Amino acid sequence: MKLKVLGCSGADFPGHHLSGFLLDQKILFDAGSLTRVLSEKDQMKIENIFITHAHLDHIMGIPFLADNIIVGNIRHRVSILAIPSVVKIIKRDLFNSSVWPDFTEIPNLEDSILTLTRLRIGQSIRMDKYTITPYRVNHAVPAVGYLVEDKRMRRFFYTGDTGPSGETWNRLKGKQIHCLIIDVSFPSKMKEIAIRSGHLTPDLLKDELLKIEPFPERIYITHLKPQYYKNIQTELQNLRIDHLQALREGEIIQV
Repeated sequence: MKLKVLGCSGADFPGHHLSGFLLDQKILFDAGSLTRVLSEKDQMKIENIFITHAHLDHIMGIPFLADNIIVGNIRHRVSILAIPSVVKIIKRDLFNSSVWPDFTEIPNLEDSILTLTRLRIGQSIRMDKYTITPYRVNHAVPAVGYLVEDKRMRRFFYTGDTGPSGETWNRLKGKQIHCLIIDVSFPSKMKEIAIRSGHLTPDLLKDELLKIEPFPERIYITHLKPQYYKNIQTELQNLRIDHLQALREGEIIQV
């Protein structure tokens, strides 16, 4: 599996892009930065977008992608996949013909540019050569992470935004995660705000990793707040955990 990091920032800052991970050019996990990063040609390769939760920094690219499709008069359709509560928010609060045109009904209901698909937590779906399963994580709003497995039984787990999540790791127990992409948004001195907002710090990450069995082969850190990037990076290095690194935009991950 080849995963391209479109964005891995926890804030919209110059030189930083919001969350987005592209698998095989056509399956996207979160859509914070896709239209800022990808060319029109590459945008039109995307067929399915899995959303972890409904916060703006994870869905912001979807309306602009839909607009690019219709303005370019391009015959292209995209499925948005998420748990029911997230689908409801996207439909009600984003594509409501007030904040943005309702591209789930444009040009018509039978042939809309966007299709909203509801996923069930813990229930796998097959897509191309992958099995994709949403697992509940601990965030300030309903949210899931995604476990992706290929035919060789290689796996990555993308948490999206998460705080301490014992239940998540209990449900994943026994599954070897070859690549863990996990949220660390704040330095450890900001533990209180991290927990309150559903995020991790380096110290909290260390506690989380002790819950994961078997231990992940590689660990990639995402969603760092740019204002605290250097502090978080130093704290991560001080954990002295092998095969752990903070992600950078544009990086390619081979799972």
